[in-house]
Amino acid sequence: MISFPNAKINLGLNILSKRTDGYHDIESCLYPVPFTDVLEIIPSKQFSFTNSGLVVDNDRGDNLCIKAYKLIQSGYDIPTVSMHLHKVIPMGAGLGGGSSDAAFTLKMLNELFELRITNDQLKEFAAELGSDCPFFIDNQPALATGTGTALSLIPLALKGKYLVLVFPGLSISTAEAYANVKSNKPSVELKEVLKLSITVWKDQLQNDFEASIFPNHPLLSKVKELLYEQGATYAAMSGSGSTLFGIFDHKPALSIHEEGVVVKAVEL
Repeated sequence: MISFPNAKINLGLNILSKRTDGYHDIESCLYPVPFTDVLEIIPSKQFSFTNSGLVVDNDRGDNLCIKAYKLIQSGYDIPTVSMHLHKVIPMGAGLGGGSSDAAFTLKMLNELFELRITNDQLKEFAAELGSDCPFFIDNQPALATGTGTALSLIPLALKGKYLVLVFPGLSISTAEAYANVKSNKPSVELKEVLKLSITVWKDQLQNDFEASIFPNHPLLSKVKELLYEQGATYAAMSGSGSTLFGIFDHKPALSIHEEGVVVKAVEL
């Protein structure tokens, strides 16, 4: 069985408050985008995990695909499998690639071995693997609240627009992202902002991580400015970075020539 785990972007990300458990309450819109890895899982006499494309951590203690398999195996009588991941989505880029791979592993095992696990149950399993993982079970635009795992689907469609993803060749750890972030409850709820025309998102839709991350990584701010200069209706950093994205009304002819920068354009 083969599937194509896709990336996501964050449309707005508000850090609302710090919790007593050390985590933060947030609100963000997660939106699936057609930029994918390739994952194959087949029954096998011996468990194996291999990878091509971008190099991932194959260590059995850290790899999310392997963790997802072990999580299902712990509660269901499934045979060993051979897994191969062709990695395209950059790691540490705010695109949720690893989370998507894990969620798709859960869904594939459920289908492959006819386990009849409901989507709600799959989301519970996914939440054990990471805060972004449950989103990729339904894989539809959703408002994420709480620590990011409380999801509610929203009727948001960007079909027909073009998305440009710019990965600047650097990874930003969660620790770095949260180190200098300031909590701030916006005057208008995110779900209300998303109802407005995309033409006003530039002034209304913010990613709070930008204020804490851009000063340490000026290239990110420069790329965002370039996206606007070249016609983006809306541009922002995705998640805790480091990918910048721009949404365009028409297929753009971009010119970004910074060293180490990778640009990917897709139609939504």
